[in-house]
Amino acid sequence: MAGTAVDPNASSTAPPRRLGDKARWYLPAAVTADFLGAAVPVGLVFDAAQQARPVYCAVGAALAWTAVQALRRRYATRALGESRGVLPVVHDWLILIGVLAVARVVTGESTPRLAALGALLPALLITVACHKLTYRHLFAARREAQAVSRVLVVGEPEAAEGVIAHLASRTDHPYVVVGVVPVGEGRLDSGVPVTARLGAVPHGPNADATAVLGAVRSHHADLVLVAPGVRIAGERLRRVAWALHDAGLELAVFPGLVEISVKRLETLSAGGLAVLRIAPPVRRGVQTLLKSAMDRAGAAVGLLLLSPLFLALILAIRLGSRGPAFYSQRRIGRDGVPFVMWKFRTMVVDADRLQAELAGANENDGLMFKMRRDPRVTRVGRLLRRTSMDELPQLFNVLTGSMSLVGPRPPLPEEVARYDETELRRLSVRPGMTGLWQISGRSDLSWDETIQLDLQYVDNWSFTSDVDVMGRTLRAVVDGRGAY
Repeated sequence: MAGTAVDPNASSTAPPRRLGDKARWYLPAAVTADFLGAAVPVGLVFDAAQQARPVYCAVGAALAWTAVQALRRRYATRALGESRGVLPVVHDWLILIGVLAVARVVTGESTPRLAALGALLPALLITVACHKLTYRHLFAARREAQAVSRVLVVGEPEAAEGVIAHLASRTDHPYVVVGVVPVGEGRLDSGVPVTARLGAVPHGPNADATAVLGAVRSHHADLVLVAPGVRIAGERLRRVAWALHDAGLELAVFPGLVEISVKRLETLSAGGLAVLRIAPPVRRGVQTLLKSAMDRAGAAVGLLLLSPLFLALILAIRLGSRGPAFYSQRRIGRDGVPFVMWKFRTMVVDADRLQAELAGANENDGLMFKMRRDPRVTRVGRLLRRTSMDELPQLFNVLTGSMSLVGPRPPLPEEVARYDETELRRLSVRPGMTGLWQISGRSDLSWDETIQLDLQYVDNWSFTSDVDVMGRTLRAVVDGRGAY
């Protein structure tokens, strides 16, 4: 699978599968889905509207949609099958709307605007569905170490080991480390094959390049990933880059940063030096105002629309077990400020007292308490937890501003009391009803994975990412994985 550090066939003579070996049907499937997804609905709607040339309009819309996708490089080998979420597709679709609006004015086309817009909506939905299909297929293929990029790591032993360990611990990337070229003396414990070793200082202008190129050919590597350090930087690194590029090979440099969104990165040149600028996390401005407006409006509309469901659940909870329908608990919010969080009651009334007796049965490896078959959960409570409906009263918290629709889960005071400096950073934003934790496995995640996802959200938050998370939450709720 992608992320596995050792490839036992790294030294075989037959070249293994490479990144370009993604399934051949990805490209024709994407083009066909885009073309027909635009052409067929537009043709049918325009024909029903008695437009004079429905076939020409259908073909024109289809060509425009595929052209937008092509110009946005959605058909490039690197992009096919990769997860981009819904928002990039929506962005492309809005570009299509703009292009066709101009064409409508130029040609004098007279189909009602609302009907024309509705005819283009299936193109968006079909393209998203096609992306989901190819992504699932590619993810399954990478779990079998197919359609991956074979990586040769170059760097000082400690730095190289860190890169190898990080890539091996994750599966959300296409990289498989097949070899390592350490720079200088030092032990490597990862088990990755060592084909060559560079000296602490270069022994000639071409010695490093020759060794690295030999290792690339030996392991059939697609990419050389350099973990720069004192012994592999500046002029020495430049000569290795020249040799690799002259041989038509790719070079990547690991800057030592983790969990930084590419949206926050900008490459600059200062006096001939390549500089990587990292924008600070978004904490104020238009995006935060939009988030607040979406939170309040979404909570108000949600409470209004779900009021009949609230009444039904209240009745079911009261009839199912003794006690109130709502459960309140003190939680810690943004900047460590405590607040009262509301939920539908899913446990017996003395659940908090019984938790101490169940401490030894905790299935979470961190500070949270989780059990798959918690005996305190009522029959109605199991259904509410399975469908996440027990969280709905938190819409009141969102409406009052103590929570957000999207954000890290609000921790308990006793959990926060044991936080270290890193874990405290998750309190930099308002906690949310849903978030990366919710759509990534929920209680099935380890404590370290939970913290990693929360910090990723805190540092890389944007309004569009919130919209994407909310869209993916529906699938997570239907799936129910990790909800207990």
